[in-house]
Amino acid sequence: MKDFLRNNGLCICFLLLFIVTLAGQIIFGFEEHNKELIENGGAAVNLSSYFISGHFIESTFENWESEFLQMGLFVVFTIFLMQKGSSESKDLDKKEEVDREPSPARKDAPWPVKKGGWILTLYKHSLTISLLLLFVISFILHFYGSLKDQNEQLTLKGMPLESVSDYIGDSRFWFESFQNWQSEFLSVFAIILLSVYLRQIGSSQSKPVDAPHMQTGE
Repeated sequence: MKDFLRNNGLCICFLLLFIVTLAGQIIFGFEEHNKELIENGGAAVNLSSYFISGHFIESTFENWESEFLQMGLFVVFTIFLMQKGSSESKDLDKKEEVDREPSPARKDAPWPVKKGGWILTLYKHSLTISLLLLFVISFILHFYGSLKDQNEQLTLKGMPLESVSDYIGDSRFWFESFQNWQSEFLSVFAIILLSVYLRQIGSSQSKPVDAPHMQTGE
């Protein structure tokens, strides 16, 4: 167990943080949703009903969508875009390990490498494919939840409901998306630029403390 915790500490830590913060979102989102329902003349819902409400689905996947978009684009752009001095960039002047073609003769190579063919081709891009697929799924669920929440609010007000075709161009949906996307892109810009001049001893995301500013890569 001690070895398991040491070998998987980073994943375990962030998974626990995810669970705790998701629980916080559920607790306070449930309270906020019922408050809004009562203020608009509706009846409060129980927790199981809240999980299938537009309010919960929209607020959850709206954030996941932006995270997966940010990570997917970051993986893609770091293939061919560089930033001199950043620990988040590949070296400008030499090929790196990640650029070499996979060898099935390499010890402990993953099975897709040994299999070769289309399986290897797919595996070579599997990280990007997975992240962008998670973005697309989250985007669709965000849209579904946002539309459902919008129609739940319109129902309380006795107004006509919005269709899928109408809502795809609605300012509310795109405002929800862009307000999250811009914050994710800003955070990536910040870590790329700040890692040129600032350090954190012991972190794999930082250059060595005594490394010159223009040294590129970790």
